[in-house]
Amino acid sequence: MTRTLSRSLFAISLLAGSIQMAQAQSAADVQACEALAYTPNLTILSADLRPASGSTPAYCYVRGLIGPATQYHVQLPLPSQWNGRFLKWGDGGKDGDLDFADHRVAEGYAVANSNMGHDSGVEPGSQFGYNNRQAEIDFGYRSVHLTVMAGKELVERYYRKAPDYSYFEGCSTGGRQGLMEAQRFPEDFDGIVAGAPVNYYQAMNAAGVWWLQRLFKDNFAGNLAVDTDGDGSFDSTKLLETLNDRVLAKCDANDGVRDGVLGNPLSCQFNPRTELSDMMCAAGKSGDSCFTPAQVQVIEDFYSGPYDSRGTVLYPGKALGSEREWINLYIPNARNRNAPTMLVGPAGDHVNYLFYEEDPGVVIPDMTRPTYVPGRHAALPEFSWLEFDINDLSAGKAALMSSIMDATDPDLTRFLKEHDGKLLIYHGWSDSLSSAKATVGYFNEMVNTTFGGVEAAMDSTRFFLAPGMGHCSGGPGPNTWDKLAPLVEWVEKGVAPDRIVATHSSNGQVDNERPLCPSPQEAVYTGPAGGADDPANWKAANFSCRVP
Repeated sequence: MTRTLSRSLFAISLLAGSIQMAQAQSAADVQACEALAYTPNLTILSADLRPASGSTPAYCYVRGLIGPATQYHVQLPLPSQWNGRFLKWGDGGKDGDLDFADHRVAEGYAVANSNMGHDSGVEPGSQFGYNNRQAEIDFGYRSVHLTVMAGKELVERYYRKAPDYSYFEGCSTGGRQGLMEAQRFPEDFDGIVAGAPVNYYQAMNAAGVWWLQRLFKDNFAGNLAVDTDGDGSFDSTKLLETLNDRVLAKCDANDGVRDGVLGNPLSCQFNPRTELSDMMCAAGKSGDSCFTPAQVQVIEDFYSGPYDSRGTVLYPGKALGSEREWINLYIPNARNRNAPTMLVGPAGDHVNYLFYEEDPGVVIPDMTRPTYVPGRHAALPEFSWLEFDINDLSAGKAALMSSIMDATDPDLTRFLKEHDGKLLIYHGWSDSLSSAKATVGYFNEMVNTTFGGVEAAMDSTRFFLAPGMGHCSGGPGPNTWDKLAPLVEWVEKGVAPDRIVATHSSNGQVDNERPLCPSPQEAVYTGPAGGADDPANWKAANFSCRVP
């Protein structure tokens, strides 16, 4: 036998051995995963090994049930790829489905998520709450906590050890979940990322209905979208763009950089009646090049926030600079067929099912028709969002639902001090669904209650405001960064995030980069003299975090 042939046979033998080892390993992985279906202390619906797909490696996928109706799933990286961490992935909207976090699985996290106690396929929106207190409690806080407990049990059974660290990451409803966990279940996590938290849940949704009512009132008299050709369709949203342009012209430079973004909207003084006085329509006229008195009143109401019959503001208004974000969320127009996202999404049916202790009636069949008369004597009596009275909020008629769903307890002593947890909160200033001003208020109250002030709190919690960022993402300002990585560095290495670099991209190219600074600090331009307005200088290195 020649030496070359001998080497070839040896190589073939090694290859065959490697294939056999890989097959044996694969069979062992399948067996270990499928064995989780027989976990004796959990109700497991299925357990199977998912093959690698794209950038997502193979992982063990488990689905389970927590009575009466919480379905959950856990994505478990193979033991050789697990980073030792457990992650509860947060939810959005009214949830009702199972969300995947493949990108975190690819990083080695064992990830759990649930449907929050209901299925949106049969009970979309808020319908799951109709005369169903248990479903409301599950949505409020129970499903998240029990999913954490089930997920950790599966982690320990699969890897034969408890996770080294446990984290939560979520935005919007997920942000509310994160704060709720810190308040009610302080032992669940070592670190929590809570983005754009809708923690004033009842007030926020009531406010959403109130703003929509302003736009639909008197047959859309104050609508900020305009019918320019008389065909009955609100085809132009130019007035919102004009309003935003006026705000930016007045205040864009307040932060030292003209980039179409307000660094801190609270520094802007903008009175709509004064600033738009040169653009008022002639009596009896309207159009997309002038404002009517009814439209100016709506603008003032958006900035002020909803107020009751005594004039008491019940939830913060929209931030200056966020005007273009109102279009899809609130404004009835031709593109959304008079059904803006807030109407058909979070708020439109909230007052039917999740606001009152006793539900007033089912949602009307067409929420976009202001003239629709609800059927009071139907087998299932109807209630229209247009009938909602904001005074019911100030009168305490949402008290029970607030006790279930609001996450506004400012005392986080158990999580931040006794458990030594870390809490990272972020919010976009141009968020028009949940108010960044509400989160500012909560953060300040929380650090004062728990620590006596923000300086004493900096070792445990930090709050980052993102100028120009919309709800969880989007908007004209820098809005993209890894939300979890800074928290992991903080928890595991003690490196607190003094700044977080965020980017904004257009057509796939980064065109603005800034540091987000822990409140009360703000990003201040310190780059080349005279170059603040040059996009070439919008790099994180050219900005410093300072208290204004």
